[in-house]
Amino acid sequence: MARIVAGVACSHIPAIGAAWDNGKADEPYWRPVFDGFEYSKKWIAKFKPDVLIVVYNDHASAFSLEIVPTFAIGCAAEFPIADEGWGPRPVPKVIGHPELASHIVQSTVLDEFDITIVNKMEVDHGLTVPLSLMFGRREAWPCPVVPLCVNVVVYPVPTGHRCYMLGRAIRKAVESFDLDLRVVIFGTGGMSHQLQGPRAGLINREFDTRFLDNLTRDPQSLTRIPHIEYLRETGSEGIEMVMWLIMRGALDDDVREAYRFYHVPASNTALGHIILENAS
Repeated sequence: MARIVAGVACSHIPAIGAAWDNGKADEPYWRPVFDGFEYSKKWIAKFKPDVLIVVYNDHASAFSLEIVPTFAIGCAAEFPIADEGWGPRPVPKVIGHPELASHIVQSTVLDEFDITIVNKMEVDHGLTVPLSLMFGRREAWPCPVVPLCVNVVVYPVPTGHRCYMLGRAIRKAVESFDLDLRVVIFGTGGMSHQLQGPRAGLINREFDTRFLDNLTRDPQSLTRIPHIEYLRETGSEGIEMVMWLIMRGALDDDVREAYRFYHVPASNTALGHIILENAS
């Protein structure tokens, strides 16, 4: 059977992609960011997943305000790179896994999650920046990807508990798939940051550190964080961290923290990253 063997959480800051694409990775400002992923690139090269499930949020690339699905799974064979206003990122197109994606849709819908099926979709920095950080510069990504897009832009967004339980349902779905696949699930976005208004540039290291600690040892406590606390403590975009709970819900209760990296600032954002391996 297929199985989820590990989870990766990673911020998807667009300026990181721009720095990488424009040859600025060795500049003093950006070098610490990319150095922080050297271990991660070696880890995933050794781990060799067959498929990735990447949980991210769209930034008005695939969906406009006319249609905003709460949860949407890309079931296409491939996903072009979106033009976010300055041309598509110069990275490989994303190859999908339609069979696994369709199976996850069927299983989660029967488990009473209302999942939107997307058969044509462009993917933006929310998905591609974590791939660049984890795999570096590639002619092609090393494995297929199942994109799972979550609305964390337009209120109401799903609760942390709902996201965690979706992760549980995704794990069940993967384990009922009849191909032998090693799957790694990504949760992206965050950490604390606000992009506009009087609190633009807000970073809350204490909250971020506690969130990373509890992602490993007490994820149930994170499922009880209300929307207003994310807004107050982590800024208007900090709500993206609920997507990390989908990743965590898909793992074992007991996990091993293989690696952690935290850096501020990257652009005007706190960059967070953690790798969790199932204990068994």
